[in-house]
Amino acid sequence: MRFLKWGRRIAAKILNTWGPARSVIVVEGDTLPSVLPRRNLVLAQEDGENWCVGMRCPCGCDEVIELLVVPEGKPRWEILIDYRRRPTLHPSIWRSAGCQSHFWIRKGRVIWC
Repeated sequence: MRFLKWGRRIAAKILNTWGPARSVIVVEGDTLPSVLPRRNLVLAQEDGENWCVGMRCPCGCDEVIELLVVPEGKPRWEILIDYRRRPTLHPSIWRSAGCQSHFWIRKGRVIWC
């Protein structure tokens, strides 16, 4: 069983590095939907104001990661979306629990630390 988890994580890291770039799906409201897509990020907006970004952890553990992008939020991330709908997040994402992944998202690609 441990070998299968290891293999799934290695495959996820390879796909995140060499697979297609992630894109952003915008939803209306200040909360994320209950089901998130496997690769893409979801940006929750209300009245044109960004609230949070949600995604599944790219390491393959499938845990949900929710990042605040609202200016009053602490901690807070900035999201930039280019003309091809590829996201860039700043600062890096570092999970302190679970898989403890640490990575950047730049132009829709996962860059592992």
